[in-house]
Amino acid sequence: MSVSAAENAFVNDAEPPVPSSVRPGTPWQESDTALPPWPQDADLVELVPDGPDAGLRYFIDTRNLQVGADDVVRYTLVAEGSNGTRNLSVEGIRCTPRGAYKTYAYGAGNRFAPVEAEEWLGISADGGERWRHDLWRFHFCIPQAFAPRPKIDMVRSLKGRISPRQNMGFLPD
Repeated sequence: MSVSAAENAFVNDAEPPVPSSVRPGTPWQESDTALPPWPQDADLVELVPDGPDAGLRYFIDTRNLQVGADDVVRYTLVAEGSNGTRNLSVEGIRCTPRGAYKTYAYGAGNRFAPVEAEEWLGISADGGERWRHDLWRFHFCIPQAFAPRPKIDMVRSLKGRISPRQNMGFLPD
C-alpha cells in the first residue's frame, strides 16, 4: 500500500451500509389506459378553480372518473369557452408530493384521438392551468398521504360536499 493510500481515511467506491430489513423497491409501472366513452352532459360536474377567471368553464366527467391499479386518477376534462365551444381531453394525475399529470387523448367530433408518447409533467399552481393544481390538491389526492381518494369522495369533493377536516390530510379516527 502506498503512503498516500495509508494516509487517506476515506474508502474509495465503498458501498454504504444497508440494514438487513431494507428490501429493494419495485419501480412504479403505469397501467395500460383505455380511452373512455364520450361524456354525457348529465355526468359533467363543474370545477371552479381558485384564482382569476380564465374565460373558460371546466367540467369533469364523473361517470368515467377512475383510479387505476397504478394509483393514477384518470378523468375527462371539458373546457368550455364563452361561445359554447368545447375542448376535451383525457388526462391522468399522479398523487406524488408535487403532483404529475399526463394527457392521453384530445377529443373532437364525438371521439378521442390518442396522444403519442406523452410524458408525465409537473403540476404548476401558476398560470392558465390552475384547475389541474386544484384537482390534484383539493379533489383527487389525499393531502400528505400522496394517495388518491376513493372515487365517491372525489365526486363529493367536486360537488362541494366534503368536510374541511377530510380535506386537511388527516386520516379518520
